[in-house]
Amino acid sequence: MYSIYIAAAAVLWGIISLFSTELKAAGLDPGNIVALRSFGAAAVLSLMFVIKDRSVFRIELKDIKYFIGTGIVSFVWFNWCLFTSMNECTTAIAVVLLYTAPVFVVFLSAVFFRERITPMKLVALVMTVSGCALVTGIAGGDINGTLFGIVCGIGSGLFYGLYSIFGRFALNKYSDATVTLYTFIFAAIGSVTLLNLNEMTAALSQPEGYIPAVLIILISTVAPFILYTKGLSGVESGTASILATIEPAVGVLISVFILDQRLTLMSFIGIMLIFSAVIMLNIRNGRVKNELQRENTRL
Repeated sequence: MYSIYIAAAAVLWGIISLFSTELKAAGLDPGNIVALRSFGAAAVLSLMFVIKDRSVFRIELKDIKYFIGTGIVSFVWFNWCLFTSMNECTTAIAVVLLYTAPVFVVFLSAVFFRERITPMKLVALVMTVSGCALVTGIAGGDINGTLFGIVCGIGSGLFYGLYSIFGRFALNKYSDATVTLYTFIFAAIGSVTLLNLNEMTAALSQPEGYIPAVLIILISTVAPFILYTKGLSGVESGTASILATIEPAVGVLISVFILDQRLTLMSFIGIMLIFSAVIMLNIRNGRVKNELQRENTRL
């Protein structure tokens, strides 16, 4: 049952492109979509915890630096890069490039936590880089999208990977719920700089705007957080991270079959290489390892 919670969360995250596409059509740029998601999730989760467990709000002022890291440095910029990449390239490319995050985590962890870079991790790195070259079309000299979009896609993986680094420090002291709540609160604060109030008001004044806005907050942000957190209470975090690869798979399927975006054979091979690398990074000595994903509750 707990694995089902994880898989369901991954599916709900994977369909985010359906709502972001509608919001784009309603007139919202990536910055406004980030602000919408941040403010909406912060409001809903704050209300939920006020009713359910107010102890979640207790933090020390000196620890704000961790939530600036998870909320502003990571969440705001990984989301902005992700939605920009979706605009500049395709949904498939954007969600797959986001999943370069585990590779960044490996090397960032080596720098910050002195974790050993094993031969398996190096193989996974080569597979990921090769997969990215195939997915983006760089390997064949025919880029699928714009160079800016590809850079943003890789940037989304980097900033998402940084969540594990900041989150690890925060989770040494606080619960998953507290870390996630304050991540959204600080993301809302940070996303003010990306907010165009006139554009937001105009978009949300029509059903074409406020309906997908509500859906992206509830279905692709709050609901998967609750499901994923519940799932983590009953399965190993490594297993959860492997199940979470359902998310980009769903994103690719939506890109091809619903959004009618082209996927070449080389792109498909690249996607398989990246997926395989992600799984390799979460398996050690024949068993699933417990690693950063317990800390890295997906946002």
